[in-house]
Amino acid sequence: MGVRSSDFSKAGLAALESLAAERDALRVKLAEAEALADRDALAPVLNRRAFLRELHRTMSEVERYKSPAAVLYIDLDGFKALNDGYGHAAGDAVLTHVGRLLLDSVRESDVVGRLGGDEFGVILNRAPADEARVKATTLSDKINASAMLYAGVAHRIRASVGVHAIALVEDPETAIARADEAMYAEKHARRAQAFAAF
Repeated sequence: MGVRSSDFSKAGLAALESLAAERDALRVKLAEAEALADRDALAPVLNRRAFLRELHRTMSEVERYKSPAAVLYIDLDGFKALNDGYGHAAGDAVLTHVGRLLLDSVRESDVVGRLGGDEFGVILNRAPADEARVKATTLSDKINASAMLYAGVAHRIRASVGVHAIALVEDPETAIARADEAMYAEKHARRAQAFAAF
């Protein structure tokens, strides 16, 4: 009794279909793993590595298309005192709260990431410097006006925000450093105003 070639072709087709299904499942798992690798461990935003990658991409677009963009550097004032006074779980809850607030307050084309500790970054794509400054003020006001309830206590959060319009010839780390410098200048100016008011 012989084996017909049609039996081989059916078996071969079934094997190919099975391999294709396995390949597709592996692609989905790989995409999920890559997405998890880009996410911050606490806040629902990108981690520093992924944020820098997106900043590099934005800077390439700025250079190629001459479209304006800016990076914001956000530092949460008094975060260490909250962490020390109420514990790391309270600090983690604040980071999650601020991450969600930032994501809800920017456009889909913008990028939010946690740069480390209590510092966040926002990439404002196709945003001229004046528009970026307005957005920085809006985000600062939203964070400063928000309160997070943790263990029955409403915790007020304050933020300092620095703005840096992305230049044509600079690298991502330099852009973040310039935004960080602007944030510290804004923080010191606000402290000086508060001191002068006494």
